[in-house]
Amino acid sequence: MSSKLIRGTFILTLGTILSKVLGLLYVIPFYAIIGGEGPYALYSYGYIPYTIFISIATAGVPMAVSKYIAKYNTLEEYAVGRKLFRSGLVVMSITGIISFIVMYLLATPLAEIVLRGADTTYTVTDVAAVIKAVSFALIIIPIMSLIRGFFQGNQSMGPSAVSTVIEQLARIIFLLAGSYAVLHIWKGSIVTAISVATFAAFIGGLASLVVLLWYWKKRKSGLDEQLRQDKGTLDISLTNMYKEIIVYAFPFVMVGIANPLYQFIDQLTFNSAMIAGGHVAKDLNTAYGTLMTTHKLVIIPVSLATAFAMTIVPLITESFVNSDRKVMFRQIDQTIQMLLFITVPAALGLAILAEPIYTVFYEYSPFGAEVLQAYAPVAILFALYSVTAAILQGINEQRFTILSLLTGILFKLAFNTPMIEAYGTVGAIYATTLGYAISIIINLIVIKIFGRYPFKLVSRRTMLILIFNVMMLVPVFFVYRGLDHLFNPESRFLSLLIIIICASLGVVIYGYLGLRSGLADRLFGTRIEKVKAKLGMGKREKHS
Repeated sequence: MSSKLIRGTFILTLGTILSKVLGLLYVIPFYAIIGGEGPYALYSYGYIPYTIFISIATAGVPMAVSKYIAKYNTLEEYAVGRKLFRSGLVVMSITGIISFIVMYLLATPLAEIVLRGADTTYTVTDVAAVIKAVSFALIIIPIMSLIRGFFQGNQSMGPSAVSTVIEQLARIIFLLAGSYAVLHIWKGSIVTAISVATFAAFIGGLASLVVLLWYWKKRKSGLDEQLRQDKGTLDISLTNMYKEIIVYAFPFVMVGIANPLYQFIDQLTFNSAMIAGGHVAKDLNTAYGTLMTTHKLVIIPVSLATAFAMTIVPLITESFVNSDRKVMFRQIDQTIQMLLFITVPAALGLAILAEPIYTVFYEYSPFGAEVLQAYAPVAILFALYSVTAAILQGINEQRFTILSLLTGILFKLAFNTPMIEAYGTVGAIYATTLGYAISIIINLIVIKIFGRYPFKLVSRRTMLILIFNVMMLVPVFFVYRGLDHLFNPESRFLSLLIIIICASLGVVIYGYLGLRSGLADRLFGTRIEKVKAKLGMGKREKHS
């Protein structure tokens, strides 16, 4: 189990993080091409409704299908999964076309909702044009998601990881080249350029689909050989299949739209709440834009959680179906510990180095650094929510995922406006923190009660991880403060130098503590043992 979980997680993590990093880096040239914050606001106004649509259309598919296929593969009923896959291709094709038509036709009403109360120079027609352009992606991405789910259900994570990176690369290349050509070669309008940029989602999906079809052709013989070992004792109708898939998928959809829904709530309430709270000294577009741009940075550490979630569902499903609670507990232990071991220092480091990081990716902005510093630790909650929701799926208690999400959203709705009125831009972050914290607490209670999962080991390890983080962050903080006084914080190059020095120091200290304590090799296995041997640390110490 351990090597399977680590290998699958590593592959998906690498692919997801590469994709997220690319999705962050492209913003720098994109800003330069379109001329800054105002046009990017138009891009955001059009993209958030699409994110919700695409989450509803596809967010549940890969993990729901992977869970279904993993379940019946465990029973050696391989034909059941293949039957679902063949039928699913037809269904998802139809779903994609219908979703595209609905979003295209609703572009104007959606634009009116998005712009309600927003202080922007763009019209409903402008935003509608952007929404229509991005809606084309819905035609192709549902099919692509189904194929990813099929591979993941067979515990083959490579196709998903590679296709994710290729999708992002193709999207970014088309986005940058298209927007540049429209504005600087053909001298077109900014609305046309942004529409081309959002249409890039379709191009990325198409490229990803081509990669997945190549993997299918390459691995078909092995999958067919697996099919010949089918027991053939189950004959499940398509109706019953889709009933089961819907039960699996709906909670995944809810998890997938959680983050877009939180952002959508901010979009609808931010401007009016800022004005009501008297926070009019700052330009509202700048304040809202800063909130959105910092979110792009915060979401990077969450890539790990996404990979964990996609990896752990089929594995926990397998041990749950086999009633092997010992293995299941070990899987949950390892997943939560690995997640915290990597995500906590990444998020806290992001908070400490907020100013130089914001300068490198965007521009020097004390306000941007302040917002990022407040937002960065929330990445830990984003990650924990994704993983705890995935664990609920694995133990077949997905109904509570819906309860926890709706409760968190309710708290976000209730507290967002008063917190923005009281604290300004960071008030939206406080409301998001509250909402996610409530959802995670509910998920953990359900895991404890229905999974009968003992938190004793994870609690001890969490305390150890937090101690290691304090021991690492204190010297990093003092080094950063010293460098900040020596170097010009407004320089992008010097800010990058500060990040490299401080991050390197943090990695060395944290890595040493993890290796010396024996925690790292307990979590990551024999590979870390080899690293310790090369560093002359000898055998790992006994540590509970």
